[in-house]
Amino acid sequence: MTNVPRVLTIAGSDSGGGAGIQADLKAFARCGVYGTCAITVVTAQNTRGIVGVHEVPPAVVRAQIEAVAGDIGFDAVKIGMLGSAATVHAVADCLRELVDPATAIVVDPVLMASSGARLLADEAVATLIAELLPLAGVVTPNLPEARALVEHVGFDPPQTDADLARAVLELAPRSVVLTGGHRRTPGDIYCDAGQLVEIETSRHDSSATHGSGCTHSAVLAAELAKGRTPLEAARTAARLAGEAVRNGLEEIGFGAGPVDIFGMTAARDARSVS
Repeated sequence: MTNVPRVLTIAGSDSGGGAGIQADLKAFARCGVYGTCAITVVTAQNTRGIVGVHEVPPAVVRAQIEAVAGDIGFDAVKIGMLGSAATVHAVADCLRELVDPATAIVVDPVLMASSGARLLADEAVATLIAELLPLAGVVTPNLPEARALVEHVGFDPPQTDADLARAVLELAPRSVVLTGGHRRTPGDIYCDAGQLVEIETSRHDSSATHGSGCTHSAVLAAELAKGRTPLEAARTAARLAGEAVRNGLEEIGFGAGPVDIFGMTAARDARSVS
């Protein structure tokens, strides 16, 4: 047994270091938890976009999860890019077999990149909805992802963002955080069976937003592993993800730079002043 909270991320690898597994492990370290990973997809990408994708065989994804579960264990699980229906099914099977029902599971339904590239095959969306969302303690879609989920099951288009969050909740996760990056007004919406809460955030004028969604859901999972309630974890995730965008590394690459969960630029500037 350990007093150090442990979080497993099941997601894709970003060769540019800004999103996916790389962003998750940075966020876990920032929050003071021990991070492990199961890589589902290897992407060739940089700040300008994705140029190649290689799916890890589902059996290898399963082996990674089993290896971590059989030795290190985990207090929370964060799920990001999965890529295919076969991988979604394999991950869901692993979670049902290996994860204690009390373990917090955060599903970030990564359906598409900010560039518009599809990151989850159309046929896999139904599998994700049927098999993974009912296992989730929290699901963290942005606005386009939430719309895609509810449209996939044939719900009438919700009229408001709050109605959209409630519609995602009907897909059987225990709670929903509708993240605010694509909303007209900044702020996240937290929703569970008993409450709907607006989480106020600031909108930062930064071109370095790559990895903001991954960072948000990874912080949320880390805070759940530390024993926070879903709403408490959602508030911390909104704050730290916002700070990471504010501190974004605009000088990295020639496209959308990565967010900075460690405040490296601010620390460097402080050292130069002293």
